[in-house]
Amino acid sequence: MVKLFVVRPPIRLLAADIDGTLLNPEFQISRTDLAALRRAHSEGVEIILVTGRRHMFALPIAQQLGFDLWLISSNGAITRSLSGEAFHRDMLPAETCRKLCTTMREFRGNTVLTFDIEDKGAVVLEHMRDLSESIQRWLEKNLQYIDFVIPLENSLTTDPVQAMFCGRIARMQEALKILAESGLENDITVLRTEYPERDLSIVDVLNQGCSKGHALKRWADYRGIAREQVMAIGDNYNDIEMLAFAGQPFIMGNASEELRSRGWAVTASNDQNGVAAAIEQALGARLEV
Repeated sequence: MVKLFVVRPPIRLLAADIDGTLLNPEFQISRTDLAALRRAHSEGVEIILVTGRRHMFALPIAQQLGFDLWLISSNGAITRSLSGEAFHRDMLPAETCRKLCTTMREFRGNTVLTFDIEDKGAVVLEHMRDLSESIQRWLEKNLQYIDFVIPLENSLTTDPVQAMFCGRIARMQEALKILAESGLENDITVLRTEYPERDLSIVDVLNQGCSKGHALKRWADYRGIAREQVMAIGDNYNDIEMLAFAGQPFIMGNASEELRSRGWAVTASNDQNGVAAAIEQALGARLEV
């Protein structure tokens, strides 16, 4: 007797977040997760990394995988190959950003603008005094790209990729409230990322309709891949749109209880090879005779 166990359509595209998902708490890719991604790639699954990081800051992580792939960076604003070829750019209009800076003036010390260049001025802020220790460490790693401009609006000679507000969770909840009342809802997309163990929140403001989910759908459509054949793995609030789009979404075990209760398949945490566990679950189902 033949038993057919066809649980899902075959995976053709695997989208993985980086921080809190692919990277473990030591900010490394485990050997197990790396082997699982290489196995999926060898079986014909296209891998794409989808991250809130800038392209250049995500590049060293992607290069560790050892095969060619594309990166969706800045929470969906940029899609670019490892070699630098651009597929799509979704910039925040400079005029919208000026209005945003005016609206968020009390958070000026928490504001960072990013631009799609790989030189000094890719990251712009007025000063670092009000930023949390975790964000300051990130900025220190990016010092060669940072420019200090007062007032911040003077840097808006071209459209930025995004505006970021960074700080303690309680402080960023205040920022989210003001953004919700700003009247800019038809011009911007607001995404948040939270790391409670570090008391760190990042509020990203992008062009209207820009998110990881929108960018992943655009790429899947371009590649001719149905959403039912898209797998996504994430851990944070800025992954929601990506996970909602994917036909086979997995939320990391280290995600918040709120995210883990949304009905998505829950994989192991990022300190227990959660990416590999999700890949095994998705690719391990086979026809059995």
